[in-house]
Amino acid sequence: MLELHRVSYRYAGYATAVLHDIELTIADGEIVGLVGPNEAGKSTLCLVASGLAPASIGGALSGSLSIDGELMAGRPPHELAERVAIGFQNPDTQLSGVTATVFEEVALGPMNLGLPVAETLARTREALATLGIEDIAERSPNRLSGGQGQLVALASLLAMHPRHVVLDEPTAQLDPEGTRLVGEALRALAATGTALLVTEHKTDLLDGLCQRIIVIDGGRIVLDGPAGDVLADERLPGWGVEPPSRIRLARAMAGRGLDLDLIAGTLR
Repeated sequence: MLELHRVSYRYAGYATAVLHDIELTIADGEIVGLVGPNEAGKSTLCLVASGLAPASIGGALSGSLSIDGELMAGRPPHELAERVAIGFQNPDTQLSGVTATVFEEVALGPMNLGLPVAETLARTREALATLGIEDIAERSPNRLSGGQGQLVALASLLAMHPRHVVLDEPTAQLDPEGTRLVGEALRALAATGTALLVTEHKTDLLDGLCQRIIVIDGGRIVLDGPAGDVLADERLPGWGVEPPSRIRLARAMAGRGLDLDLIAGTLR
């Protein structure tokens, strides 16, 4: 379980806080979506939830981050990294730059955990297969497209079998098929008991993937509830969030006076 209690955060050199009084609990096996307008504090919340802020990037934090009931204040970055895996929008910030092949890149995490060779190989093959990138296993990480790099970075996280995962726009550079594969991988990861926080602009991905959706605006949580209720909330566009396509289609049809129940019955 990952918990933030009354968390506020200010970057070093900033006069005012970016996050204000954040209360957030993510249970084991739960996938929580995070949405909001640009500059709302989504990426900052990801940094705080992973412990990178302030442990690695400085700044001032009030409140507390707890993982599995243990306070993380003062823990060194390497210990935090063992507790929470984080994935960023730009894969270039995550690829190590020291491996010759994609296979080695994905295997690097399990190797650093000191796992036996057989288990490292098994985890690496499993992660590559889960995201459908076995065919680029022998390619140099320096010769990947943005979308391929994003999948490799995510595979590297999956191979470590993390108990807590924070993802900031994990499908930003992916096509629909890549996005679908990521959704399936995250669903499978949650089924093993991993707690996930996923920031995404693609609400179609969050719809059906997440149990809960949180809306953040101005560094404050303004809405937190069941995914279906939040994604159907009429205030969502006012917070800079586009509802999923099924909601937009239903509203467009209702606006033209069409009977949605009748249409659904005709299609069955």
